[in-house]
Amino acid sequence: MAEPETSPAVPPAVPPAVPLLSDGTVTLRALDDRDVAGVLEQCLDPLSIAWTNVPVPFGMTDAIGFVHDIAPGAWADGSQWIFCVDAGPAGLPDGSHYAGNIALRDEGHGRAEIAYGAHPAARGTGVMEAALRLLLEWGFTTQGLQTVVWRANVGNWASRKLAWRLGFSLDGVLRRSHVFRGELVDAWVGTLLAGERREPSGRWLTVPVLEAGDGLRLRAFGPDDVPRIVEACSDERTQRWLGRMPAPYTEADARAWIAHQTERRATGAAVQWAVVDATDDRLLAAINLFDITDDDAEIGYWTHPDARGRGVMRAAVPVVTTWAFAELGLRRVRCFAAVDNAASRHVIESSGFTHTGHERLGTVTRDGLTDLALYDVLAEEWAEERARR
Repeated sequence: MAEPETSPAVPPAVPPAVPLLSDGTVTLRALDDRDVAGVLEQCLDPLSIAWTNVPVPFGMTDAIGFVHDIAPGAWADGSQWIFCVDAGPAGLPDGSHYAGNIALRDEGHGRAEIAYGAHPAARGTGVMEAALRLLLEWGFTTQGLQTVVWRANVGNWASRKLAWRLGFSLDGVLRRSHVFRGELVDAWVGTLLAGERREPSGRWLTVPVLEAGDGLRLRAFGPDDVPRIVEACSDERTQRWLGRMPAPYTEADARAWIAHQTERRATGAAVQWAVVDATDDRLLAAINLFDITDDDAEIGYWTHPDARGRGVMRAAVPVVTTWAFAELGLRRVRCFAAVDNAASRHVIESSGFTHTGHERLGTVTRDGLTDLALYDVLAEEWAEERARR
């Protein structure tokens, strides 16, 4: 509907000049015509579609509109400070320079939300981290921000890990708080305050591949392991001794368990390995290092029924124990087993752990509470034992 003739004409806002920020390699600048093709490629990328609210479908007209209208308009009305991330003179591995775009969305009172999206060619290069460090420094020092807020859909691990590298806290999950393609979804939220160190505040564990000898390999779990997990965790012996395990144990339980391991690694609480046959990659067992602190951690495990009796855990436990001392700098590693679980206790004892006592009614089996046998090994004891071998 046209404005009444008596209304004075309002000239369009003139966007302020976008500052040029650089660390000598990566540059933040205004978007311009050379970035249109990169914007289009980024917004057609499946990961961008999966985790950001880029319009679907997205075409060349949309890319031109973002560069010519949306970004300058946000600078003009002060709602967002949007920058192009330029990979600098060396460019990206594919020879291009457009690495994505990033922004601070002004929320007033010295607070802004950070937003970022990477071109596929820039992922894994470190360019986005460098760019975001430039943006944060500019926001805190030049714009006077006190708090920068990070939000992402739950499950967007790439965004969360980058925020972790930059020093953002993880303050929780806001349930059904984030609008994503017309629906409310759960969102992670974190903050970074002015004056805080822009570096991780805790561990983010990865799953290294470890060779255990005897044709065994330790690696990360994946979707192809689900059927074997279900078989192992539905087994009568496994169900008996791991009394809190779901029963019946379904594929949904296995998938949820694998997904939960990512969260535990991201918080430095645990790391898990699939123990597999090195020749055919068939899952034989699982071994976890969990309840990790600066000083100690606990090892837990289960074995697939068809792998019992071939020494799988007697090979895997020492490998994980050695890794825990060498890589995490722990003082002690613990192992526990129900007093009557002779097979598990034999694995622990043959691996070099010392029996330190019992905890009455200390664990839950399928039959109820039962006494728990306690074992541990200290770092210096483990080093001496390994030297003797």
